[in-house]
Amino acid sequence: MTTVRADRRPALLSLAGIGALALGAVLMLLLQVVLPTNEISATWRTISEYGLSDHKWMFDLAVVLVAAGSAIAFAVLRLQGRLPRAAAVLGALWTAGLLVIVAFPKTDWANAAASSGPGGALHRAASVVAFVCLPVAVLVAARAAFPDQPRRRWLVRALAIAALAWFAVIIGAIAVAALTGQHWWLLIPLGLVERGMALTELLALAALSAPGRGKGLAVDA
Repeated sequence: MTTVRADRRPALLSLAGIGALALGAVLMLLLQVVLPTNEISATWRTISEYGLSDHKWMFDLAVVLVAAGSAIAFAVLRLQGRLPRAAAVLGALWTAGLLVIVAFPKTDWANAAASSGPGGALHRAASVVAFVCLPVAVLVAARAAFPDQPRRRWLVRALAIAALAWFAVIIGAIAVAALTGQHWWLLIPLGLVERGMALTELLALAALSAPGRGKGLAVDA
């Protein structure tokens, strides 16, 4: 019977969390190459469009896997004393936001009945909360996660800042649209920006949760 040393369990759990993140990302990428979702433009249409397709189950599974992997990653970091309380709260908001995205699909503007419910608004709000909270959580946690590894700390911070830069593109488009009266989602390749932001955020979380040298189990305030 194979046993696992207690001091290796956090590292194995972290790797399991990263594996769930990777599997979720792979499923999302598959949606872009299988019929009929391969017809959804990755440049102009948002990721949530997959949730309105015949492959909604695959989209939901991918997002749930990312949520599960995120929960594992943040839980391990917290137990190891490598995640400040503020970052834990932000991580919980990211995870909850992903689950809300699954529970409330985006508005189907082609369906008049579906477009009148509150689900679409909840979906949009959860998306914004999730996409903002994760990179901020990574920035807050970087020093505690890697106190003696400046290169790792620099990497996770760079990825978090890059994710926020993607989001800044969206904010900029909204600001320009407010001044010009145009539709902001037509001013930028929204699908490309959102996919770039999502990928960068997953990489940031994976880099943050990758096992480090620290072995402490005390929880930071």
